[in-house]
Amino acid sequence: MLTKLYQWMLAKAAHPHAERWLFAFSFMESSFFPIPPHPLLGLMCLARPEKAIRYGLICTIASVLGGLLGYGIGHFLYQAVGAQILHFLGLSAKFPVAACYLRDYGAEIILIKGATPIPFKLITITAGFIGLSLFTFLWASILSRAFQFMIVGFLFWKFGRPIKAFIEKYLAPLSALFLVLVVGGFIAASMLSGGGQKSDRCSNATLSSVS
Repeated sequence: MLTKLYQWMLAKAAHPHAERWLFAFSFMESSFFPIPPHPLLGLMCLARPEKAIRYGLICTIASVLGGLLGYGIGHFLYQAVGAQILHFLGLSAKFPVAACYLRDYGAEIILIKGATPIPFKLITITAGFIGLSLFTFLWASILSRAFQFMIVGFLFWKFGRPIKAFIEKYLAPLSALFLVLVVGGFIAASMLSGGGQKSDRCSNATLSSVS
């Protein structure tokens, strides 16, 4: 099923309204859609490098707006909708740990997510559930999503099609290294002030500890 869904999504890269599909997939992925928009973004940037920054901006805006939907689902409709979404996506077991870390570290977790395969929908729904400050959620989401999508757009715009091989090989580790260095300082400071105990507690989190 996921394979067919993935192929159907990629087919939209050649659609006359490809930008609308890119917006839709980026929006939905932040709250309930199982497949990230990166493959579609890459294909569109590969076909039209001169519009790559525009495509990255579309992804960023749509993803943040979709994140607000996920936040709303977690805050107002977790039992009725949010829990079912996480169960369908196989993320229920990760929810208690995500809730614990978001409560303890907040924006740092959202920023780190930008360089990891952690599903953004898990972060958005969980942030709403625990009542994370909407302002904190919003600015951290903008930075995280912009970094992840805009860097792809910029590289394609600057270097064109030849950058494809570089992105596939080096973007993930370089992105991870950059954000680890930036966010690591915040986490290190938190751990020095007792955050180590938070980390141990979150690693053993259960649903009862975050409900």
